[in-house]
Amino acid sequence: MRQVVCKEFGPIESLVIKDVDLPAPGPGQVRVRVEAAGVNFPDTLMVQGKYQVRPDLPFVPGAELAGIVEAVGEGVTDLTPGVPVIGMVGLGAFAEVANTRASRLLPRPPSMPPVIAAGFSTTYGTSMHALRQRAGLQPGETLLVLGASGGVGLAAVEIGKAMGATVIAAASSDTKLQVAKDAGADHLVNYSTESLKERVKELTNGNGVDVVYDPVGGDLLEDAARATAWGGRVLVVGFASGTIPKVPANLMLLKGSAMVGVFFGTFRDRDPEANRRNFAELFQWYEEGKLRPLVSQTMDLSEVVKAFNVLTGRSAIGKIVLTT
Repeated sequence: MRQVVCKEFGPIESLVIKDVDLPAPGPGQVRVRVEAAGVNFPDTLMVQGKYQVRPDLPFVPGAELAGIVEAVGEGVTDLTPGVPVIGMVGLGAFAEVANTRASRLLPRPPSMPPVIAAGFSTTYGTSMHALRQRAGLQPGETLLVLGASGGVGLAAVEIGKAMGATVIAAASSDTKLQVAKDAGADHLVNYSTESLKERVKELTNGNGVDVVYDPVGGDLLEDAARATAWGGRVLVVGFASGTIPKVPANLMLLKGSAMVGVFFGTFRDRDPEANRRNFAELFQWYEEGKLRPLVSQTMDLSEVVKAFNVLTGRSAIGKIVLTT
């Protein structure tokens, strides 16, 4: 059985492919035949030892997968062999077979193919939690999405529309913005060629936006915070730019606004019932055609380094998925 192994924290080029025998699933675990695995920015940080969580070495990276249940461990009653599943598993997805906690898996809709399912749990789960629990986005409000052509950004655009918001998509090129427009964005801002703050104010008749969704970080976070309406909520989702910004606290005071952290993995573990409700709604929207996940590139498991390089080069649109 092939798996990607990180033997030491460092450059992504140090990852190796190994053939190993996987033990039977332990108590509370499920053995999954992995059909496909999503590639996410936190995976690259974890391999380099730069993520909030540093796993014990050696480890198999890969936070999300789609596959078929092969066997279940003691105490697992809600999943059985043969069931197609989806899951944000934290570690272990970059392999042909993985043992993971049953609590991190959900049965997936029969209509959702493995490659789509592999890129669904992290991006849509993160964006749904951010907009539902953390921002409390309401119908009729205005949502600004930064990095709107990336995995979580596109998911936020689609979910925002499904929740009844007006969505302003912001990205660094017209090509990326076209992808966001195709996903349903109402307005577009190219922050490489125009002022994010001024254009957002113009689009909102000077009022600003109710919610900012920011997976990018850097200088854009402060610009977006300056473009919020009274009582706005700024969602801190990630730092794909590589820079963790420092935002003047007086901006929050003057606008009566809030800066809100989003950490989906912890939410999923602390409130699994709310997470299940989120995914029930997401799966319904998928079945209704309101969500159309975009997988831009599919690569073999052995091409993991190439996939990481494409992702960290920020040229990827939508999701990159590894297949086994």
